[in-house]
Amino acid sequence: MDLSSKYMGLNLKNPIVVSSCPLSESLDGIKTLEDSGASAVVMYSLFEEQIRRENEAFDSLMESASGHFSESSDFFPQMDELEDKGPEQYLNLLQKAVAATDIPIIGSLNGVTNEGWIDYAKQIQQAGASALELNIYYIPTDINKTGIEVEQRYFDILQAVKSSVSIPVAIKLSPFFSATANFAKRLDDAGADGLVLFNRFFQPDFNLDTLQIDPRAHTGSAEEIRVPLLWIAVLHDQIKASLAASRGVQTSTEVIKYLLAGANVVMVASALMKHGPQYIQVLLDELEQWLEARDYASVSEIRGKMSHKNVVNPDEFERVNYIKALGRAGRGKRN
Repeated sequence: MDLSSKYMGLNLKNPIVVSSCPLSESLDGIKTLEDSGASAVVMYSLFEEQIRRENEAFDSLMESASGHFSESSDFFPQMDELEDKGPEQYLNLLQKAVAATDIPIIGSLNGVTNEGWIDYAKQIQQAGASALELNIYYIPTDINKTGIEVEQRYFDILQAVKSSVSIPVAIKLSPFFSATANFAKRLDDAGADGLVLFNRFFQPDFNLDTLQIDPRAHTGSAEEIRVPLLWIAVLHDQIKASLAASRGVQTSTEVIKYLLAGANVVMVASALMKHGPQYIQVLLDELEQWLEARDYASVSEIRGKMSHKNVVNPDEFERVNYIKALGRAGRGKRN
């Protein structure tokens, strides 16, 4: 069975990539992920706040950065924790991981401006990273800021980083753009080598006893697959950039669905945090069993098979499916 996949020009042994999470915070952790079957590992994120603090230019959090959250972390790092995992430690670990493993190691930068990113993007490349993922974590809380301004921030960061490195660069997107398909196409035209769909933004809750904001992270569930599944299916074969699915992967069912939609790779973290790195092999074994049971010889045979472009009735991705869903709900109530 051929499970090989390609992501941003990288030849991978299978479509399972470990997304940015605490499992990659040590060399032993990264080696365990490789031994467990991961085809690539996205390093835990280096935060813009760490870079700015190291440059002695950090006085307070960005006006919009109250909720930075690396997609699969169990918590938002406190500043003392960020200090313990600063840029120098990050680059040292990255260099050691590249030397100690045979799979691509992808660097990760998390921030909201292009300040300080350029030098560290270069250093991440020099440390041996095969690619770089930009997690532009920006919540536009300023009511005077327009959608055009928000989108331009992404283009500015992408352009700045792409001009400074030669390795592939992926952008991790939010699902909250008004014209997601068009925005993805424009990022593709601007040189993004990959799009990761989607980021999970920090979603605060209120503690009614203390009247304080509860910062606990929302843990993933399989239901979260729906939005990225839609947009991956829509974008498949319409842009040059690779598509990485990131959200809601709990079992091999989600992996298979993402591949059918057209994902080049499927990123996993929360399920590994729950079941351990060895769960990667469970996902791969079940994927292979599903393919064999249907006489497929490779992952490439199913990739995009149920994309917007390839299904018999593409309207089912749009309003007609909404109407059908409402009809089923109404019949259920009558019964």
